[in-house]
Amino acid sequence: MAKDVSGEKFEAEVLMAEKPVLVDFWAEWCGPCKMMIPVIDELTEELSDKVKVVKVNVDEAQDIASQYGIMSIPTMVLFNESKEVARLSGAMPKEPIVHWLESNLK
Repeated sequence: MAKDVSGEKFEAEVLMAEKPVLVDFWAEWCGPCKMMIPVIDELTEELSDKVKVVKVNVDEAQDIASQYGIMSIPTMVLFNESKEVARLSGAMPKEPIVHWLESNLK
């Protein structure tokens, strides 16, 4: 299961991470976000050797969502060495996300 991070935890868990981090920006009231929960959980388990997966609730961490220009959810942002590498918006199956991740982790 992906770890929820916000506030001070975001810097430690994402920006200072030793490996790439996939951040899932979501909200409790968001239907498509809820559809993505099993997909995010699978990615967390299956890709743990390549990427760390965390979640940011945009209602609880509005400052972080604003800082990274999150306009719609779900949005996944890939960070590497404290910088945004790529982003992907919308609910989708696991396979396209894995392909997107692999192409951006090279």
